[in-house]
Amino acid sequence: MDFETVMQELEALGKERTKKSYMSNGAKEPLFGVATGAMKPLSRKIKKDQLLAEELYATGNYDAMYFAGVIADPLLMTEDDFERWIDGAYFYMISDYVVAVTLSESPIAQKVADKWIASGEELKMSAGWSCYCWLLGNRKDTEFDGDKIEAMLEKVKNEIYDAPERTKSAMNNFVYTVAISYLPRHEKAFEIAKAIGPVEMKRGEKKSSILHAAENIQKELDRGRLGFKRKYVRC
Repeated sequence: MDFETVMQELEALGKERTKKSYMSNGAKEPLFGVATGAMKPLSRKIKKDQLLAEELYATGNYDAMYFAGVIADPLLMTEDDFERWIDGAYFYMISDYVVAVTLSESPIAQKVADKWIASGEELKMSAGWSCYCWLLGNRKDTEFDGDKIEAMLEKVKNEIYDAPERTKSAMNNFVYTVAISYLPRHEKAFEIAKAIGPVEMKRGEKKSSILHAAENIQKELDRGRLGFKRKYVRC
């Protein structure tokens, strides 16, 4: 399926209500407003197509960029490719749910995520922490260095209050994910979540969100979800 056909298919799937919802979260024109579930039949036809994914991502159209992440082949993407993608990610739904997710299926995921976490740039840091959430929630515990994860937990404890807003959210999710999905540091993550307590995340003109990892961890423990791993990362 070629680029023009895919763009036409995506446009036909767009809904005004979904478009308004995306825009209220930071998306901007151009976009069609395609629900992620509505993309599945199209993705099943295409499967993986890195060249097409690159064309779609370069449009700046939110729906096309999202779909690019669905059909991308992370094994073919270089560090430069991921840097180009994160540079094009203008709000968190792209940085955390397209770029970070795609990166999490690459063998260079931790290397790139570490670099982004250290960047000092809000959406790069957010994507880096989010990538670790996707990784920890999917891969075997043996693929991670426990001491490194513990050091990252300490970094969150020390820096979350002063971090940029979207980075706060990703850091909070990291602590939660370690506590639930990475058994070697479950107790440490839960301890740090309690020490951090509630964190306010400002959302522009919207009401602030209160992030509380410890409460969410306890809810998941009560549901018997300790050790949870996703079977798939991308839809």
